[in-house]
Amino acid sequence: MIRFDDVVLRYASATRPAVNGVSLDAPRGAITAIVGPNGSGKSTLVRALLGRLVPERGTISLDGIPIQTLSRLEAARRVALVPQREEPAFPLVVRDFIALGRYAHGGVWSGETADDRAAIASAAQRAGVNEYLGRRTVELSGGEWQRVRIARALAQGGDALVLDEPTAFLDVAHEMAVFELLDALAREGRAVLLVSHQLNLVARFATRIALLHAGALAAFGTPDDVMRGDLLEQVYEWPLVVSRDPAVGAPVLVPLRHRAPR
Repeated sequence: MIRFDDVVLRYASATRPAVNGVSLDAPRGAITAIVGPNGSGKSTLVRALLGRLVPERGTISLDGIPIQTLSRLEAARRVALVPQREEPAFPLVVRDFIALGRYAHGGVWSGETADDRAAIASAAQRAGVNEYLGRRTVELSGGEWQRVRIARALAQGGDALVLDEPTAFLDVAHEMAVFELLDALAREGRAVLLVSHQLNLVARFATRIALLHAGALAAFGTPDDVMRGDLLEQVYEWPLVVSRDPAVGAPVLVPLRHRAPR
């Protein structure tokens, strides 16, 4: 389980915290989503989980172990991450990029093992990137690149997967494929924690949703608890309604226009 307990995060020279007193957890066997407007603190929580930002107050833990007490390799064996932004320092063959996920397990630089090769092959197949394995990363479209990064995280393994905007640049079919994959991984027992702006997809697949607003937790609960028109309209500062998806029954957010078209 990933847990944030009363976490306060502040950037250097900032007068106000970027995250202020947030508590939430992402258990195994479920998708937990963090949503909210731009600047609400979503990606800041991910940076802190990576150790790039030390909490001013509170703790971040993995299975009850404070993350600050784990080495980078120990943390990487437990949690695989797909960050929001990432560019290799130089072009790599896609298979070699996916293989970087095995670094925490002692492979790649010390020579690939049979376990490494099996993990790489399985990750490529599950992420749907087998046809790109011989290409170079600079030859990929935005959507292809995103799926390759997910494949690297799958090759890394671990009991938890954290993704920051995993469906950015993806079309509808590939968005659904990614969420279907995350749902399958959660059902296999992984803890899946994702940051997303895709509230309707989140409401369809996530077990629980954490809604952030101005660095604080505005709501945390099931999609029905959080996907409320009055609450979302206040947080996003935009007129909207929440209805029901007739196909699956999940809550659906519909943004409205400020002015009716002429």
